[in-house]
Amino acid sequence: MNARDPHQPLPEAAAQALAAHAQRNWRESIVPALRDYIAIPAKSPLFDPDWAAHGHIERVVRDAAAWAEGRGLRGLTLEVVRIEGRTPVIFFEIPSTKSGCTDTVVFYGHLDKQPEFSGWRNDLGPWTPKIDDGRLYGRGGADDGYALYAAITAIESLDAQQLPRPRCVGLIETCEESGSFDLPAYLEVLQPRMGQVSLVVCLDSGAGNYDQLWLTTSLRGNITGVLKVEILSEGVHSGDASGLVPSSFRIMRQVLDRLEDSKTGRLLPESFHCAIPADRIEQARAAAATLGDEVWKRMPWTCGADGALSLPTTTDPVEALLNRTWRPTLSVTGVEGMPDLRNAGNVLRPYTAFKLSLRLPPLVAGHEAAERLKSLLEDQAPYRAKVTFEPDGRAGAWGATGWNAPPLSPWLARAVDQASQAHFGAPAGYIGQGGTIPLMNLLQQGFPAAQMMVCGVLGPKSNAHGPNEFLHLAYGERLTASVAQVIASHP
Repeated sequence: MNARDPHQPLPEAAAQALAAHAQRNWRESIVPALRDYIAIPAKSPLFDPDWAAHGHIERVVRDAAAWAEGRGLRGLTLEVVRIEGRTPVIFFEIPSTKSGCTDTVVFYGHLDKQPEFSGWRNDLGPWTPKIDDGRLYGRGGADDGYALYAAITAIESLDAQQLPRPRCVGLIETCEESGSFDLPAYLEVLQPRMGQVSLVVCLDSGAGNYDQLWLTTSLRGNITGVLKVEILSEGVHSGDASGLVPSSFRIMRQVLDRLEDSKTGRLLPESFHCAIPADRIEQARAAAATLGDEVWKRMPWTCGADGALSLPTTTDPVEALLNRTWRPTLSVTGVEGMPDLRNAGNVLRPYTAFKLSLRLPPLVAGHEAAERLKSLLEDQAPYRAKVTFEPDGRAGAWGATGWNAPPLSPWLARAVDQASQAHFGAPAGYIGQGGTIPLMNLLQQGFPAAQMMVCGVLGPKSNAHGPNEFLHLAYGERLTASVAQVIASHP
């Protein structure tokens, strides 16, 4: 096929054909496949250490691979790559249809999932797929089991319309929700097979709304791990011990006070902060102008004792966006050592353990920050208690570094906006995301000249990782067509 002029918008008829193909494939093939996928508890290895024995990850990998191979894409080769002791990776490649083109487009997604969590609506469940009001509910569909299916569909729609495209490669991992600690080993093996990468399409991110195509401009890093405070070898009657034995919970509070100002939530060590680039502040202002108070109102706030809704840390949309994308934040995501309320007797507990999640600004190195965090929490423990912080991940690979997107080349900025106009009737939006995708930093290091198109279906209230996670089906269809159109504009 001969290349088209990338400076010219895709003809309206061609854009409509891409949209029709994406819509048809989603409704006839992708949604049924995602229903099956959601029903499988393919939890990431951090949450299911016996993942290999349970076979759930193996099942979703085989199902996704069989679906892709069954599409009949000309030239498709697909391999489930395995390294002993590590979660598997799907690697596929499809040759270029553009004369003389030696570039490669890499698609990325993952198939492992977060755990169930509580609080699902009575008629919903993490492993019970259900469509309600155009949303497919269930764990993992939006984050981001749909990615391989959408990537293959985007390529298929281009070939069906005989629109020239570069060589396409897919990398679908099964360790992302654990911090992608298996991924570097696979990248070392697969990087030579990726070729001359000029564009990475990551489908694991989010959207500011469902009304336009959104590109992610930055991602925070993350450190997760268990902080444990031990003061006794066994529990003791609180009437006998309290006032003499310091509470492990009070010691925990003192240790966390080294890290966080509990009144404001600000992280105290300056090494966990970075200067926010001027262009990212301007993009936050532009996104805030589009989204307004929905930046914070979209959260599921509870009511206070007076019946009024709870309040965020700020109601300024710009500051709210910067807080959740460029400033470090601590969350306690789990607890151990505390009985449930019905079984809480008058006992001074021997230990308290918290699962910590520390989100880092995009420009702060994750591993070095994890080492500093461990020292900060463990050194000079109050009352000489036993305080330990064990970061998640393999030895030498603690902490995930965030990512700040390279400047968009003129062709990609133009193509993204044209695709958004064609499939949403609105200009493209740009927004930072507070989550972490470890691959992006790794790929940018490995392919420094590549452009990055980071996008996804995680829009308002889609609630990945929490209860009632859903995939907005119409947005998935339009995103798929938009990705296809951008690839058609590849120069």
